[in-house]
Amino acid sequence: MYMGGITVFPCSPSILSIMVKPTPSLGCQGSTTSENTRTCQQLTPAKEGSMRISREYFLRIPTDSLIQGIIFTYRHAIERPFSTHQCIGLTYAWIKYNTRGCSIEAKSKKHRKMAAPIVSYGGAVDASSTSTTFNLDGKIIAPKNAGAWGSGLLQWLNFSKLKGITIKGGGVIDGQGSVWWNEQNPTDDDQNWIQADSKGGMPSTKPTALRFYGSTDVTVTGITIQNSPQTHLKFDDCIGVQVFGISISSPGNSPNTDGIHLQNTRDVVIHTTSLACGDDCISIQTGCSGVYIHNVNCGPGHGISIGGLGKDGTKACVSNITVRDSTMHNTMAGVRIKTWQGGSGSVQGVMFSNIQVSEVETPIIIDQYYCNGHNCPNKTSAVAISDVFYQSIKGTYTTNPIQFACSDSTPCAGITLSTINLVPSTNVRNDVPFCWKAFGEIKTTTTPPISCLQTGASSHKRQPSSYGGSC
Repeated sequence: MYMGGITVFPCSPSILSIMVKPTPSLGCQGSTTSENTRTCQQLTPAKEGSMRISREYFLRIPTDSLIQGIIFTYRHAIERPFSTHQCIGLTYAWIKYNTRGCSIEAKSKKHRKMAAPIVSYGGAVDASSTSTTFNLDGKIIAPKNAGAWGSGLLQWLNFSKLKGITIKGGGVIDGQGSVWWNEQNPTDDDQNWIQADSKGGMPSTKPTALRFYGSTDVTVTGITIQNSPQTHLKFDDCIGVQVFGISISSPGNSPNTDGIHLQNTRDVVIHTTSLACGDDCISIQTGCSGVYIHNVNCGPGHGISIGGLGKDGTKACVSNITVRDSTMHNTMAGVRIKTWQGGSGSVQGVMFSNIQVSEVETPIIIDQYYCNGHNCPNKTSAVAISDVFYQSIKGTYTTNPIQFACSDSTPCAGITLSTINLVPSTNVRNDVPFCWKAFGEIKTTTTPPISCLQTGASSHKRQPSSYGGSC
C-alpha cells in the first residue's frame, strides 16, 4: 500500500514493517508493494542537481504493540556540496494500527506527522551525509502477549549505524515489564527460565526498551521510558552521545532494569535526568571513555556504577569518567566500581564529585570481588583500579559508609578522598569504613574517619603480561 511516501506492509504474522522514504516530489521514484511476497521493491534514487537522496529505511514492531496517540515528526537532512544542508519533511500519514490482524488503516494528513511505532531503524542511511530527528509525542506500549516476542528479542526499539540521530519530545515508551519480572526471579537457575518459556510464559530473553548501536552524534531528550523488561536505554559502540531532560522509571524491585547502559561508547554527556529503576541508574561498561555525568537524580536503584568488569576472564578498559552534582536516594549503592575476579585491563581517571546521598546502603564502593550470587571461585588476576577521586560526598547511609575491597594481587592505587561527610541513619549495622588492599591519600578530615586506607603506593608491581596487557 503506497501512501505518499510511506509504504506499509506486513512482513510476518508478528511483525509490522513501515518503510519511509523521500517523496517522489523530491526526485525519488515511487515504489510498489506485493503483499503476497511481503517484499518491497528497492527505491531508485533520481538525480536532482547534486543533491544526495538517501535510501529507504525500515521500521519494525511486534504487531501486538499498542499505539496511543503516538506521533513521530520525521526530519531528514540531505547534504549538498560545500556542506550546506537542506532539511526536508516527508509526506506522512496517520496510521491506525490493528494490533491483532497485522493490518493498518491510514488516512493522509496535510501536516507532516506520522503515527508509527519503531523496532528497527537504520542500516541504509549514508552516515556521511544524513541526520535524522524523531519527535515522539504520545505513548508506545509493548505487547504483553508472549507470542508477539517469538523466541525472544534482545531489544524492542533499535536504532543502528546512524549519524546524527535525535529522539526527542514529551512522549512515553512503556515496556510493560511486570509481565516479565513476575515470570521468574532472575537470580534463579537458568533452567527455571527455560522451563517457564516451555510452558508458554514470556521468553527467557528479556528485551532492552530503546537501544542505539554503532551510531555517532546521538541525542535523546525529553522522553519518558518506563517499565522496561530489562535495561531501559542502551548505547553500544556509539560516539558522541547526549542524554538530557529525560525520565526513566521502574519499581525498585524490578530485576535487571538498568536505567542507562553504556558499552564501548565514548564522548558521552548525561545530565538533568531523573532515573528510578531496579538496578544501576547508570551502568558504565568496558570500552567507555570520556563520560561526563552531572545533575542526575538517582533512586530507587543500585546507584551509578562502573562495571561489573572482567567477567569470565575478559579484558576491560574504562577511563576518564566524571560523575558530579548528582543525588542518590534510597539506593543500594551510591557511586561504585565493581569487577569480577579473573579479569584484566584497567579502570583509571575517575572523579566522583559533589554527590548528595540519602538513605543509601553504602555510598562509596570499590569491589574487586564482585559476584552476583552465583558460585564465584577465587582467581588471581584482576582489573586494575587506579586514580579514583572522591570529593564532597555527603549524606546518610543505612549499612556501611565506605567499602574498598581490592584485589590481593592487584591492589587499588591512587584513591584520593576529600570532604567526605557520611553519617548513619537509624539502625545502622556497621558504621566503620572497610578497606582491603586499598592505597591512596586523604586530603581533609573525613566523617567517619577512614583510618583503614593505606597511604602511599602499593608495593605490588603490576605486570601487564601477567594480566592480559594494559589498556
